[in-house]
Amino acid sequence: MAPSRMKRNRLSFMNKVLLSSPAVKQPRLGCCSPLSQAHMRAARLDWGSLPHRVVLCVFQYLPLIDRARASSVCRRWNEVFHIPDLWRKFEFELNQSATSYFNSTHPDLIQQIIKKHAAHLQYVSFKVDSSTESAEAACGILSQLVNCSTQTLGLISTAKSSFMTMSKSHFVSALTVLFVNSKSLSSIKIEDTPVDDPSLSILVANNSDTLRRLKMSSCPHVSSDGILCVADHCQGLRELALNYYMLSDELLALSNETHVNLEHLRIDVVSENPGQIEFHSIKRQSWDAFIKHSPGVNVVMYFFLYEEEMETFFKEETPVTHLYFGRSVSKEILGRLSLNCPRLVELVVCANGIQVIDNELICIAEHCKNLTALGLSECEVSCTAFIEFVRLCGRKLTHLSIMEDVLIPDDVCSLDEIHTEVSKYLGRIWFPDVMPLW
Repeated sequence: MAPSRMKRNRLSFMNKVLLSSPAVKQPRLGCCSPLSQAHMRAARLDWGSLPHRVVLCVFQYLPLIDRARASSVCRRWNEVFHIPDLWRKFEFELNQSATSYFNSTHPDLIQQIIKKHAAHLQYVSFKVDSSTESAEAACGILSQLVNCSTQTLGLISTAKSSFMTMSKSHFVSALTVLFVNSKSLSSIKIEDTPVDDPSLSILVANNSDTLRRLKMSSCPHVSSDGILCVADHCQGLRELALNYYMLSDELLALSNETHVNLEHLRIDVVSENPGQIEFHSIKRQSWDAFIKHSPGVNVVMYFFLYEEEMETFFKEETPVTHLYFGRSVSKEILGRLSLNCPRLVELVVCANGIQVIDNELICIAEHCKNLTALGLSECEVSCTAFIEFVRLCGRKLTHLSIMEDVLIPDDVCSLDEIHTEVSKYLGRIWFPDVMPLW
């Protein structure tokens, strides 16, 4: 597009904004002299006269670097740049130029935020690369947020967890500064960090009335006692994410009124130590007490185990609602799901090897009456069995993601015919997913 045409388009857009703004009164036709009309046109084209609310609305959609550049256009725009509403949400990006392609928040801007806008920050996140230096820089900023009312905190590692490579005492010290001074934290994501039980106690002591969401998977220094402390005192907690090794019968037995009433519990099942095969089991009575206290809770389980590591699971009834297998899972385990997972809503199987899972899938459809979503990849199901599975589930199956190479043609049905039969039972057009060829 030619520069002159781009300029006309921009002026046209700004005129529309100004015409719709109460700050610019519209003249009635025939009531203005040519000179007055010329003045009106000049006012419309003066971007510096835009109302604060209009500039603020535009600034909220701009990346920080563009917002900073725009603030130097005129005094009014610079005033808008410092309005507290623009600084309630901020993501600090901390990367080492030698090891990362991502942009990094400039040190001068960081100091300006800490000096002028720390009190306005409510939604804060730190995105760091794999270097220890970036994690330490994030903690350096955290330790300076002593005059803030932060509600949401997120610590995000874009590669391997760099927070785990830094000094534990340094991390905990910086984190507790925020825990002590915020007094209003409602959502915290501190996964893959060296947070520990004492720092959780400080979190609870200062934010028990406001905490609603806590995500802390892969935190090796947190024990089930630390999680139990949170559950005992933060009665407003609704979402909790943790590793399976933190789970205990005591934590799940939330059967009295003083405990938290969860809506969403995410459990990541990973090996705590390399070569680990045995996992502790949770008693059915503990699960029953948990569901009795929180009957509507979604129990989400992510498995990142090998087949030989899964022997402990699903031998008794387990109230899981959303189940994801990130690695190969055996026919035996899939067979247990139909017997012991009556609350299952969503099932994703990323791999099963070359064993056909026809019977297991049909049994799941027969016994898991709440199932509405299924995803299959790198496993084998005959076309006939898959059609029977869909027939049993019917139109309640709202999400169905099946790779085409999962479906094995047989004497009854071919790949060319399966989409017609499945679509008939679903009540909508359906096709299997196809891996794109690059």
